[in-house]
Amino acid sequence: MPVIHTHVSTPLSTEQREHIKAAYGKAIQAVPGKSEGWLMCPFESDMPIYFAGDDSKPAAYVEVNVFGSNVPRSAWEQLTQSIIATLSKELGIPGDRTYIRYTATTDWGWNGSNF
Repeated sequence: MPVIHTHVSTPLSTEQREHIKAAYGKAIQAVPGKSEGWLMCPFESDMPIYFAGDDSKPAAYVEVNVFGSNVPRSAWEQLTQSIIATLSKELGIPGDRTYIRYTATTDWGWNGSNF
């Protein structure tokens, strides 16, 4: 049950969203036991994002949440590389203007109950 929630300061076309979603679907496999089959990808675009007090350049904030508790640091490292590369390629958002927050939790609800 992974979620990759992407907040970007730039506009986001349907085509770009599809490309990013597909890239995330491949990238999430870096986390043991996770796949695109359960991946949720909410997107928020055209958000004012100030980075170092400046909103004149593109920026992104990405939240990655997974069900579980023992995610190897190497998985997060691989995801960071993939997410940064994807946002740079698709939206021109540089890696030095992107933050990614990772959370693993054993408390996860779905379909009226919790896992």
